Amino acid sequence: MHGLLFMAGSANGEVNSLVVLIHYQVNTTGYRRNALSLFSISHVQLQIKDRACFIFCVEKMAKFSALFCFIVLVISGCACIDSAMGGEIGIYELKKGNLSMKLTNYGARIISLVLPDKNGKLGDVALGFDTIEEFMTLYALFHVKYFPFIISLELFYEIDRLFVQNASSPFGATVGRVANRISNAQFTLNGTVYKLPANSGNNTIHGGPIGFSKVVWKVKKYNPDGPVPYIVFAYHSFDGEQGFPGDLLVKATYTLLGDNQLCITMEAKARNKATPVNLVNHAFWNLGGHNSGDILSEKIQIFASRYTPVDSKLIPTGEIVTVKGTPYDFLKPNTVGSRINELPKGYDINYALDGSGNKKLRKAAIVHDEKSGRAMEILTNQPGVQFFTSNTLNVKGKGGFMYKPHGALCLETQGFPDSVNHPNFPSQIVNPVKPYKHYMLFKFSTF
Repeated sequence: MHGLLFMAGSANGEVNSLVVLIHYQVNTTGYRRNALSLFSISHVQLQIKDRACFIFCVEKMAKFSALFCFIVLVISGCACIDSAMGGEIGIYELKKGNLSMKLTNYGARIISLVLPDKNGKLGDVALGFDTIEEFMTLYALFHVKYFPFIISLELFYEIDRLFVQNASSPFGATVGRVANRISNAQFTLNGTVYKLPANSGNNTIHGGPIGFSKVVWKVKKYNPDGPVPYIVFAYHSFDGEQGFPGDLLVKATYTLLGDNQLCITMEAKARNKATPVNLVNHAFWNLGGHNSGDILSEKIQIFASRYTPVDSKLIPTGEIVTVKGTPYDFLKPNTVGSRINELPKGYDINYALDGSGNKKLRKAAIVHDEKSGRAMEILTNQPGVQFFTSNTLNVKGKGGFMYKPHGALCLETQGFPDSVNHPNFPSQIVNPVKPYKHYMLFKFSTF
């Protein structure tokens, strides 16, 4: 990705207008095309002609001197930006037997996962979009860390929230640096208070407005053929990114194993400071097919006798209580919709997995779809799993199908939400001598 920055100044030395033109290439299976987009912002108006690239114009900016802006531009490369987003955005396919999947390095995410039902009919069980552009936000088009003086993260986030339909969708993405919620958008580590950008009321969710799901990762290795197809995505998160301390080297590896098995490995290494890390894969699953309607009739079993209650803002209270006698009890298989009406909107809760003191893989959940005959078993080495039933989902997805509330379920194996503010929760702090490793194994089958 490359870009040009233009400025217009007035006689009194103030910058009245800033224009950024960014050009990048989308590399998809079988072809490559250049893409240009035009985003024009004047006061509160936003006109979108295309979503792949943009001209960004901010009028009446704060009072920067023209000389200061010129110096910064020279230091930054005399108005030529080599994007920190990681270069080209691509689509990559892995296939083994009857299972095939497509992924992209934008957010190191799953685009699709296709496998047969009980009658041998292939179907895509992962919700998503038809094009990369539909996944993207303005952050992917212009990475503000190179020009923090031009515009605040908050304004970019607000533009996405107001004008870009799919800006908040984490479909299939790798979420971090800290997935789930951090209360009051801050935490204390080794005596230092770290304040984060709030993007969920007064709280931070999924790593902040520009979390790992909204950046372009590098493709370190890609082996689509052979007995064990795999791809490795890598990302360097800089010290202070989204308010988090320390440089962090992150990898997400997707591997197809055995008979209809997907292994996801997430690793992170702190280079110079201790930092919290909680990486998850945020796939939205519907075993009946992404376009089959709601998942309320799917049967689920969650191997957890306790969960972490939350307040009205979905922030954990700090308690870890029994599921017995609550709608959260899925120790025995039951349909997702059996008691969902006892909750305000649906499920969005962290379970404390049984046997969480064991570092080996253990069962997190099993899901069955009676109509298609598909089943999915999830194993992990993490202490928790977030069960989410897409309670506010309302977006047009693949093939123009309208995804509605409860159109998918998420089972995000993870550390406990807001663990940085609850000393009684399992620690998610890593440091240069203590790396992070998260293993997920998805076993798909039919019955």
